[in-house]
Amino acid sequence: MPDTDPKSTKYTGRCLCGSIRFEVKSELNDISACHCQQCRQWSGHFWASTDCPTELLTFISSLTSLTWYKSSDHARRGFCATCGSSLFWKLNKDGEEGDYYAISAGSLDDTSQLKTKRHIFCRFKGDYYTLEDNIPREET
Repeated sequence: MPDTDPKSTKYTGRCLCGSIRFEVKSELNDISACHCQQCRQWSGHFWASTDCPTELLTFISSLTSLTWYKSSDHARRGFCATCGSSLFWKLNKDGEEGDYYAISAGSLDDTSQLKTKRHIFCRFKGDYYTLEDNIPREET
């Protein structure tokens, strides 16, 4: 569970097999659910994530299993080569790395302080499910 002092808030997370472990010493933004085709194919459904500035995420394990896949001209996706867990999305445009990590909400050890705040790329969502909540939606 995150500390109650906002200055020392700490979240921890990991992949399924535990080869990749990380911590975030920061408040995290609430969850966004992305329904674009790439996120659906990558995660097996829509991808729920939060984010934090790059400098506030620390890896506390070996990174030998962390593998990056360049999924488009502007982004790459980090996953565990051992268990296949989808963990991170990072802006990477023109060789410049973005200043934040999008972190899979499912990889966090405790999400009790986080709520889903929006659905994005809804016009690309899968036909096999409906969005029946009152959470704000963005078509693109």
